[in-house]
Amino acid sequence: MIDLDRHPSLKYILFCSLYISEGLMVALTSVIIVLFFTELDIPISTITLVGGIASIPWAIKFVFGPTIDILGRYGRKIFIILGGLIGAISTLILVFIDPKTSILPFTLFLFLGHSGVVLLDVTVDAWAIQITKIKERGKANAAMFTGLFAGTGFGGILLAFIASSFGFEMVFLTTSFLIFLSFVVVIFVKEEKIDIKRELIGSLLIKEFKKRNTQLISLLGFVSGMNFGMLRFVIPEFMTNVLHLDKMQIGLLTAVYPISIVIGVIAGGICADKWGRKKIIFIALIGLLISSASLITVDTWEKLAFIYAFLGIFLGASGYSAMSAFAMDVTNPKIGGVQYSFIASIANFGGISTGIISGTLVLLLGYNRFFLYTALTVGLSMLILYYIKETVKKN
Repeated sequence: MIDLDRHPSLKYILFCSLYISEGLMVALTSVIIVLFFTELDIPISTITLVGGIASIPWAIKFVFGPTIDILGRYGRKIFIILGGLIGAISTLILVFIDPKTSILPFTLFLFLGHSGVVLLDVTVDAWAIQITKIKERGKANAAMFTGLFAGTGFGGILLAFIASSFGFEMVFLTTSFLIFLSFVVVIFVKEEKIDIKRELIGSLLIKEFKKRNTQLISLLGFVSGMNFGMLRFVIPEFMTNVLHLDKMQIGLLTAVYPISIVIGVIAGGICADKWGRKKIIFIALIGLLISSASLITVDTWEKLAFIYAFLGIFLGASGYSAMSAFAMDVTNPKIGGVQYSFIASIANFGGISTGIISGTLVLLLGYNRFFLYTALTVGLSMLILYYIKETVKKN
């Protein structure tokens, strides 16, 4: 058995590989399914509906958290393996379903695939809180989100190539196999199990969320998520309808974003462990505010590429690695699954809710005012950050 205490660096490799499965599911849904359905002449309204339904598990992560804490006596590994198997098998079943004639079964198994990966995600977060020291959590989150966005970016390129060369059935088969590979090593890892009485979970959760710092960090996650949600769909639409870019240019810019986020999460995670969460988040938020406001100056694809890259770097450093480490710091390891999943769900809801109304806001405000409002949300995040205390704990 692999002892992570004796080989601490293996933790980061393990977390990265597990999060790659999440990136693969995101790439499958946001890139491959769109191409697949378009080839089958399925309307865009159906494509977005199927993608939206399949992504619901990411907004309700708190549903999965209590389960892994209530059954904590069985350990974290079993839920990682279970979630990975559900994700891999559900994706494999898509090979045998024709969405043209069986859209409901296809949607169901795509939804189950995401549900399995979200179960894996929530369990990995809880496990990371349990086995990492305070000074390691920035790097741990950097490893996780590197896996996520590497899986999204490079996975999307790989799966698109397979689709064009061998067909979409081979894409689903390959994705299933890669998800299986991402978690199979967990079987050989030694773990320490935590047993907590079921009736204590609710009282502990209430106790933790009564703490002012926990409330403020949850609020910070929600507000900072608004910036990402507002820009997520509008920038690709801006590329098409305002800058009139071709597919190659859009593809290049789309690849720049996740790669720059990876750079941000690695730098932000390492620096957050060395100099503290609050300082690094504040610096990154300043960069994010300037980058968001600078979008009003964009009139060429080269300028957008430059600003888009910095948006990704500062978002990765603030919203993912450093801020996630902050959330882990205030999470009680005994209820790591349920508490951290609640904080993550609040942050995800901030992005999802503003993403839904972002198109309407553009129509009402125009692009320039809209981009300035995205910068305003960053300013609000900085105000909330000011009131958060960075407590020092023994590792």
